[in-house]
Amino acid sequence: MGQTSPELLPGTLDLLILRSLMRGRMHGYGIVQHLKATSDEVLQIGESSLYPALQRLLLNGWVAAEWGASENNRRARYYALTREGRKQLAREREQFEIMIGAIQKVLA
Repeated sequence: MGQTSPELLPGTLDLLILRSLMRGRMHGYGIVQHLKATSDEVLQIGESSLYPALQRLLLNGWVAAEWGASENNRRARYYALTREGRKQLAREREQFEIMIGAIQKVLA
C-alpha cells in the first residue's frame, strides 16, 4: 500500500491494450481492471493514459469501437481488436521481446 505503479516503457501501454483485447471486446474500465488483475495489481493505468492510447489505436485502425450497455446498464464504448490490430500486436510483441532480451543481457 502506498506504492506507486512502476513507469511503463514507451509504447508498452499500446501492446498491453492490444493483448487485453485478444480476449474479446471490452470497455475502458474493463481493460484497466484486466491489466490490474493479471499483473497482480502492479499495473494501474489511469484514464489520462488509457483513453489517449485507445484513441491512438482507433486512429491507426488497430481497434474498432461501438457503444453498448455495460454490466451495470450504463452506456459504455466497447473496443475490439481488428485484423490489423492482431498484426500490430504480433509486431509489437516481437519488438518488445527483443528489447526485454537486450535489457536482461545488460542487467546480467
